[in-house]
Amino acid sequence: MEIDIGETHIRLKTDLSDHGLEEFIYSIRADLKAYIAHNGEFLHAMKPIKHESDDLSPIVSKMYESSALCDVGPMACVAGTISEMSLDYLIGENSRYSIVENGGDIALVNDRKVLCGIYSNNEVLGNNIAFRIKKRQKPLGICTSSGKIGHSISFGVSDSVTVISRYPGIADGLATRIANDVRGDDSETRVYRALETADEYGDLFYGALIISGGSVATAGRLPRIVETQRFDVKI
Repeated sequence: MEIDIGETHIRLKTDLSDHGLEEFIYSIRADLKAYIAHNGEFLHAMKPIKHESDDLSPIVSKMYESSALCDVGPMACVAGTISEMSLDYLIGENSRYSIVENGGDIALVNDRKVLCGIYSNNEVLGNNIAFRIKKRQKPLGICTSSGKIGHSISFGVSDSVTVISRYPGIADGLATRIANDVRGDDSETRVYRALETADEYGDLFYGALIISGGSVATAGRLPRIVETQRFDVKI
C-alpha cells in the first residue's frame, strides 16, 4: 500500500486491513505545517534550536528532542519521526507486523523474519544486499542518508549511511549527522572520519553502516547482511 500526502511518501506493509493510517498522517502533518507557519526557523535550521513554549504537538516535540540529541536541525528528523509515529499508531491498533517506509526511513515491528534492502548505488557493493531482521516484538528504526542520492541536504559525499536505532526519528537524525562528516580526500579517510562521529553518539543507536566509494565501515552491532536479488527504488 502507498500513501502520498504532500512531501510524505509512505510505502506500507501491515497485518491490519482497516487501520485509518492515512487520516492519522494527515493529522500530524497538519500539526507540523501549522507550527512551521508561525516558526520559520524550525523549517530552515541546520542545528538544534530552542523552543519557548512547552505546549507543542507530539510531532513537533519529538522532532525537537531528536534534533537536540543528534545535533542536527529539526527537519533532518521529519521523515523518521513520521514513520515512527505511524508505526506507534499501528501498534496501538494491535498490529504485530507493520513496516512503514517514508523516503528511505523505516519503522517496523515484525513477528516474522524480514529483509531490509540496503540501497547505496555503490559501484562495488551494488544494490543486492540486505539486512536480515529477526522477528521481534519491539519497534525498530532503520534510516538512511546519502550525499549522492535523494533530495535531503547532506554536507558529506557518502553513498549511504544507515543507522539502526530503537527510535526512527533519532535514527534519521543520526544518519544525517554522520553522513555530514563523510568527507576527505579519499574514501578511507571519509569513512574513518564518519566513524569518529558515530562513536560520539554510540549510546543512541544499535549499529551503523557507512558506505563511500571503495570503503565500507560499521559501528555498533548490525543485523546479518545477506545477498539478495538486485533491486531498485524510485527517487
